[in-house]
Amino acid sequence: MNTVSPYGSWKSPITSDLIVSGTVGLGQIAIDGDAIYWVEGRPSEAGRSVIVRRTPDGKIADVTPPPFNVRTRVHEYGGGAFAVAGDTIYFSHFADQRIYCQTLNSPPEPLTPAAKCCYADAIVDKQRNRLICVREDNTGEGESVNTIVSINLNDGADIQILTQGNDFYGSPRLNPDGSQLSWICWNHPNMPWDGTELWVAEINVDGSLGEKNLVAGGVDESIFQPEWSPDGVLYFVSDKSNWWNFYRTPLNPPLARGEAKIETSLREQPEIEPVCEMSAEFGLPQWVFGMSTYAVVSESQIICTYTQQGKWHLASLDLATKQLTNIETGYTDISSVQARGETVVFLAGSPIAPTAIVQLNLATSQREILRKSSDLSIDAGYFSVPQPLEFPTENNLTAFGFFYPPKNQDFAAPAGEKPPLVVKSHGGPTAATSSSMNLKIQYWTSRGFAVLDVNYGGSTGYGREYRRRLQDSWGIVDVDDCANGAKYLAEQGLVDGARMAIAGGSAGGYTTLCALTFRDVFKAGASYYGVSDLEALATDTHKFESRYLDGLIGPYPDRKDLYVARSPIHAAEGLSCPVIFFQGLEDKVVPPNQAEMMVEILKAKGLPVAYVAYEGEQHGFRRAENIKRTLDGEFYFYSRVFKFELAEPVEAVPIYNL
Repeated sequence: MNTVSPYGSWKSPITSDLIVSGTVGLGQIAIDGDAIYWVEGRPSEAGRSVIVRRTPDGKIADVTPPPFNVRTRVHEYGGGAFAVAGDTIYFSHFADQRIYCQTLNSPPEPLTPAAKCCYADAIVDKQRNRLICVREDNTGEGESVNTIVSINLNDGADIQILTQGNDFYGSPRLNPDGSQLSWICWNHPNMPWDGTELWVAEINVDGSLGEKNLVAGGVDESIFQPEWSPDGVLYFVSDKSNWWNFYRTPLNPPLARGEAKIETSLREQPEIEPVCEMSAEFGLPQWVFGMSTYAVVSESQIICTYTQQGKWHLASLDLATKQLTNIETGYTDISSVQARGETVVFLAGSPIAPTAIVQLNLATSQREILRKSSDLSIDAGYFSVPQPLEFPTENNLTAFGFFYPPKNQDFAAPAGEKPPLVVKSHGGPTAATSSSMNLKIQYWTSRGFAVLDVNYGGSTGYGREYRRRLQDSWGIVDVDDCANGAKYLAEQGLVDGARMAIAGGSAGGYTTLCALTFRDVFKAGASYYGVSDLEALATDTHKFESRYLDGLIGPYPDRKDLYVARSPIHAAEGLSCPVIFFQGLEDKVVPPNQAEMMVEILKAKGLPVAYVAYEGEQHGFRRAENIKRTLDGEFYFYSRVFKFELAEPVEAVPIYNL
């Protein structure tokens, strides 16, 4: 029989200690020969990222020894931090950002010289004995310089620039015979989901690039993940039709061999062919390097993943007939697709299964879980299954999200009581939330909270038009959608409208602070390294995002008025509810002063406010003790604000003006 206890006071087995001790982050996957490699982020090792190798006999072992941390700072968000060739691994070490070379069972040795440079998205050019990768050079004054370079594997100091002149580069890829290189690039003020270009060049005898030829893309077309097929066809994903769909170039696209040289800008792009057109997204916003939603298996087949209405599917694409056939997996979130022969490996999760690395045999259709992000054994009676939610928002439009009702098999609420609500505003803002199992959400629902995870206008997965709802409207559309989602649930009688909070990190922290400052819907909030001063963000952030706000707000300083008007720090008089702030003190994306200025204003106003800062943390928290402190701290804060008793004591957070 269930124990009757108020919402928020339920005792849960999903504790912060359990979450941080029993979970790892799973990242970049690579297949080389019969071995499978991936990256694990381990909170229990101070957030260290480790390359792990699995051999065909099922043995799994760490490759990178302590204290090596496989993580690059290119664009600050990193990704694409390692490459494999045979028994040799090349990876970026976070501490010094040098590339290290490691053969199996041998210690890593530095390849690149000690310099203020970072590297990412490397591929191995075996026939020329070199790496080709993106380099971010911070040795000069002012903005860093991004290029695609080659690195001699016999002499890591021998670094040659292959292409330069654009603000950003990514996805260098060699064609099958190594005679051509493709890549994408883009320029300020675009972000990669706004507009990128796909280029191809022949490789000269000396390893330099010949004439560079524009294949596809532009300032209003986003190209994602170019890949070559074994027969020399270049495939890529483009959103030219509103949806990120598949396209390809002709077989071995002509590169003007023997023709008179003309300016590249005057060249006609080679004809491209749509391969799979549908109202679905086969691409993602390129926040990090090394993202992969598909793998070319053969000249006739691609294995891919796509999303519709917030749910991801695995599928096989016949390249001759252009027929797409779904592969049933039971997973709702799939990414990082890699393939070699009949073996496909990918990251996958579902509402009832934690994210895992999954291997699929195409010949037998057998699936095997190679590694789970969590081996915790928790009864399903404590898990809330997300319900896809569509709700009305401003301008007679519809917004989306996932609703998690409270769930704990041991408890029931008193008759007539409605649960408090936490609205989650994802980061980005050009990103999306997922329905995959999230123990941090289950932490809340198993204690008696409802959670709404919002895919507000501007989120990905719903087409370019939905993504562009945030154009010039950040701090308005996202805030309206979060507020309207909460009001909708209250109107439906599913939550307590007097006990609704909002929480978010980074851009989601900005949405949180805007919702608390400019709307009167929420009664409390939690900002994780959130933006409070848009001007400070525009003038004091890293290169990758330094012009991001041009599209979200307007060009700065021309539209300084908008930056001031939409900054919570300049409208704090409108903030009249308690807020807790969490901040990494080494954050280069949203510096600590963004939170600290807001804290001082709220202190002066006499509002309940808490500030928890972490030494050694950057943008996002990776250390187990800090993740635990943050989960418990936010919960403790709400217990004091919404006045419910805790089932078990947690470490108190100092709250000013309570």
